[in-house]
Amino acid sequence: MRVALFLVIIFVLEACSQVAFTGRRQAQLIPMGTINSMSFSQYDEFLAANNTLPADAPETQLIRRIGDDLVHAVEVYYKANNMEGELEQFEWDFNVVKSDQINAFAMPGGKVVMFTGIMELAQNEDAMAVIMGHEIAHALAHHGNERMSQMVWTQLGFAALDVALAEKPEQTREMLMTAAGAGAQVGVLLPFSRKHESEADEIGLYLMTMAGYDPTEAVPFWQRMGQAGGAAPPEFLSTHPGSERRAETLKSLIPKAREYAEKYPVPMSSRN
Repeated sequence: MRVALFLVIIFVLEACSQVAFTGRRQAQLIPMGTINSMSFSQYDEFLAANNTLPADAPETQLIRRIGDDLVHAVEVYYKANNMEGELEQFEWDFNVVKSDQINAFAMPGGKVVMFTGIMELAQNEDAMAVIMGHEIAHALAHHGNERMSQMVWTQLGFAALDVALAEKPEQTREMLMTAAGAGAQVGVLLPFSRKHESEADEIGLYLMTMAGYDPTEAVPFWQRMGQAGGAAPPEFLSTHPGSERRAETLKSLIPKAREYAEKYPVPMSSRN
């Protein structure tokens, strides 16, 4: 028993990694190839089943341009810190779904979807960069893998994952995708923890600032988000920190975000 426990501890320690920008340690027990394969498949199914705008739609072109700007900032930061090899596991893709839902989500491996409802609330490109930065940060920080690892640990046991995938592939796939935040039925993110949401806020703010977007827009945007649903906040805010508190936190992080922009200069954005 002691030997088994020792091996478990060693396995978990080896599976630990640090989140870029924040340095928080996390456990990632699921191989990236496994989680990405399921994520990409589910992403394609979601796009096919919903009113996804075409590639030449103005909304899609706008979101892809902003997404590319932010990914460029990611690449600059990772290269400067000798971490560029970690980006090989990402296949970034950005799409827009026509829907009144005030929502957006990111799936493991860099698949991001934004709904037209939240784009209307954003009102400007800087606010859209706030949203995109937040979602890219979820993927970049491997929040889906971290939550999946917690569920696998409690429900399957890490040693049983391969067996479960072989013997009950559909059930295991559904469980893993639910843990990753993408429900098989609705194809939208289930709520992340407040820890993950706050971390995505922080990293997203740094990325958008490095990419040349105005970080001060994060404050009024989250205030608008808090007012959008009246007594019932939008689904996007279901487990997020309160909008006023989050706006205050982001405001306090703006000087640090500008320090990142100075330390890691990113070539001029594609915007005019």
